[in-house]
Amino acid sequence: MPRTTVKQIFNLRSYPYCQPIPLQFTTNALANCSPANPNLIISKVKSGTGRTDNEIFESLIHDHSCTTIPISDTLISHILHRLKDDWKSSFAIFKWAQSQKGHTPLPNSYAIILDTLGKSKQIQKMMSLLTQTPHHDVTLTSISKVMRRLCGAGKWQQAVKIFDDLNTFGLQKNTESMNILLDTLCKEHKVEQARKIFLELKSCIPPTPHTFNIFIHGWCKVNRVEEAHWTIQEMKGYGFSPSVITYSTIIKSYCQNHNFDKAYKLLDDMKRRNCPPNVVTFTIIMCYLTKFGEFKEAMMIPEKMKLFGCEPDTLFYNALIHTLAKSGKVEEAVNVFEFEMARFKVVRNTSTCNSMIAMFCHHGMDEKAVNVVKSMGSLENCRPDIQSFHPLLKMWFRTRKVDLWVSDLLDEMVNKYCISLDLSTYTLLIHGLCRVGRCEWAYGLFREMVGKDITPRYNTCALLLDEIRKVKNYEGVDFIEGCMKRMKSS
Repeated sequence: MPRTTVKQIFNLRSYPYCQPIPLQFTTNALANCSPANPNLIISKVKSGTGRTDNEIFESLIHDHSCTTIPISDTLISHILHRLKDDWKSSFAIFKWAQSQKGHTPLPNSYAIILDTLGKSKQIQKMMSLLTQTPHHDVTLTSISKVMRRLCGAGKWQQAVKIFDDLNTFGLQKNTESMNILLDTLCKEHKVEQARKIFLELKSCIPPTPHTFNIFIHGWCKVNRVEEAHWTIQEMKGYGFSPSVITYSTIIKSYCQNHNFDKAYKLLDDMKRRNCPPNVVTFTIIMCYLTKFGEFKEAMMIPEKMKLFGCEPDTLFYNALIHTLAKSGKVEEAVNVFEFEMARFKVVRNTSTCNSMIAMFCHHGMDEKAVNVVKSMGSLENCRPDIQSFHPLLKMWFRTRKVDLWVSDLLDEMVNKYCISLDLSTYTLLIHGLCRVGRCEWAYGLFREMVGKDITPRYNTCALLLDEIRKVKNYEGVDFIEGCMKRMKSS
C-alpha cells in the first residue's frame, strides 16, 4: 500500500515536490492565505527579487488594483504581523498605507513596524520613523520596543537617551517608564548601568516591588546571586515584601547552576515566610532537572507540588510532557496530552503540541507528528508556528525523505498557516538540502533569504559554496562569495 504524503493528509494543492522551490515561492505563496484583502496586497510584494523598500513602495503606489482596497488599521496590523520577518515588504506596505487618502495608522501599527525594523537591525530606519511619528501615536509600548531593539544592537546609551527625551514624545518619566528602561538594560546584562540610573532617579521617581524584581532578575542573569539577595534586603527597606516572583527568580538561578539543594532549601524558606511557591516555581525546577538529565528527580516534582497545594497549568504540563519525552516515556506523554490535561480541564497551547511533535519526530513516528500538526488547525490556542515544523523537517532530512515530504511541508507552512521563513528555518533547510545532495534547491532558498535582507550565517555560506562549486554553478559561486565578502567587511 503506498505511503500517505503530507499533501494527502492536509489536502494541499499539487506542487512539484521533486523540483527545487523556485525563487519567490515563500513570498508569492502568501497570496493564497486568508483573509482576502491582505492577500491582494501581499501578492504584490516581491521582496525576494532584491528590490529596495522604496522600490516596493513605488510599485504599490502605481498599482491601481491596490487602490480599490479599503484600508483599515486592523488590515495593516494583520499584514505587518504576517510579514514581521520581511522588513522591506512590511515597511513598504506601512508607507503605502500611510500615503492612502483618509487613512492614518494607529499606534499599534507603529509599534509593530518599529519592532520589525529593530529586529532586522534596521536601526537607522527605526529611529527615523520614530522621530517622524506624530506624538499622539507614540506610546510607551512603542518606546519599550525601540529601547529593547537598541539595547539588543549594543546601543544601550541611545536607549537611555530616549528615556531622557520622553517628554519630546509627549510621555512622562515615571515609575512605569523607568521600570521599562531598567528591565531593558538588565535583560541585556547592563545591570550595573541600570543600577546607576536607578540611584539617580529614585529620589524623584518612586520604585515599586517590580523595580526590585527587575534587579533581582538582572543580577541572577549575570550570575551574581549575592547581589540579588542584597536587593531583597533593600526591597524590604522600602517597605515591600518579597513575592513568589522574587524567590522563584533566585531559584531559577540556582537551578541554572545545577545547585538544586539550595533551590529546595529556598522552597522551604518560602513556606516558612508565608510566601509558598506556586506552579511556576515547580515548573522552573522540573525544566532544569530535565535539562541536566535528572529525569528520575524531575518526575518527582508533580508529587512535591501537590504537597504545597499547587494545581498544574498549561505551562507545567508542557514541561511534564517534555520531561516524559526526553526520558523516553512516550506512552505516558501521550496519556498526559490526550487524557490528563482534559480531565483537569487544562487547555493545550501551541507549545504543548510542539512538544508532542518533537517527541514523535525523535522516535521516528512521522505520521503521528503530522497528525498533531493537522489537529492544531482546529484548536483556538494551538495554531502551528514555525517551531511546529522544525522537528518534521529535521526528521525528514535525517531519514533522507526529502522528495516525499519537504516541499509539501513548506507548502503547508506558507499557504495554509502563512508562516514567514526566518533565519533559523532557512539555515535548517539549506544545510539539510546540501546534506542530501540538493544544493540547487538550497541555493534558490539562499537567494530568497538574501533578497529579504536576512543575513545568512557564515558557515551556511561556506557549506553552500562548496556544494555549488561541485555542480559547477559559477554564477552561484560568484553570488555566494560576494555575500561572504560583504559579511567580512561589515
